[in-house]
Amino acid sequence: MRSRKRFRNDIVYPAFRKSGYTTLWLLKIILPVSLVVRLLDYYGILVFFAGLLDPVFIYLGLPGSTAIVFITSIFLPLYAPLAIITSMSITLRELTILALMCQISHNLPVESAIQAKTGTPFWTVTALRITMSIVVGLGLNLILPQDMGNPVFVQTDVAVITSLGDLLLLWLKSSLQVMLLIAVIVFSLNLLYSLLHAYRLIPKLSKGIEPLLRFFGLPASTGFLWLIGYIVGLAYGGALMMDQMKEGKVNRTDANLLNYHLAMSHSVLEDNILFIALGVSVWWILGVRLLAAWIVVWGRRIILKLRFGSSG
Repeated sequence: MRSRKRFRNDIVYPAFRKSGYTTLWLLKIILPVSLVVRLLDYYGILVFFAGLLDPVFIYLGLPGSTAIVFITSIFLPLYAPLAIITSMSITLRELTILALMCQISHNLPVESAIQAKTGTPFWTVTALRITMSIVVGLGLNLILPQDMGNPVFVQTDVAVITSLGDLLLLWLKSSLQVMLLIAVIVFSLNLLYSLLHAYRLIPKLSKGIEPLLRFFGLPASTGFLWLIGYIVGLAYGGALMMDQMKEGKVNRTDANLLNYHLAMSHSVLEDNILFIALGVSVWWILGVRLLAAWIVVWGRRIILKLRFGSSG
């Protein structure tokens, strides 16, 4: 009875409370953005810009209208482009490419600022993430099957939007679905982290992943930070990462290498679940990001070795 009460008071309630604040904060950003996008589409502005961008985005295997999704992802958390995507009619192939591009380049003002405080210049990591997202988009357009079907949210209501009233009703319907999805995912992640923290499992997991870290070219000292980055992401885990550096548990050079890895692949639970829920294959999402992280870190190590005569 006592352990059940402790579980409820020390783990479930704090996770629920923190999730409520986080969800409200996300919705304040996401709902207005998704409404603006629907209005732009309704008045034909999205179609106009799509025509201008089609010649560029065709090399990525994407219609020009999806440019607003990618641009939105650069400045905001993934939930914002997610809300826009569910307002569009795109194929599963297009969604897969777009998902990977957005996962690599999202929320850059916040996340690049955090990484700047943990060893990597703001503009360096920003340029790296945008460049690699485009490279990944080009690569996926070459290797993905042409016919992958439709995502689970495929729109069937585009033709019935004949007035602003219809548009608002459809926006409200899709917003309620997104709100539920966000609330469930955010609470699940906070609960998981609370459990790992309460039972002191993170240090043990850090020790167990040392062979994996070596494969990715990362020092063993970055194990705890790697787990934090993968479980709660850069935006939520940034404070913990900075604390580790202040305490001297990881030096600036090692943190810099970790930043190159996390720039390509972080928050794999939350980021992946979001797009898996829409129908994207977990193997494409996880595999491509891990490959990009491996290439970037080992590329960085080679550059450091050539420049300074050491592996950094």
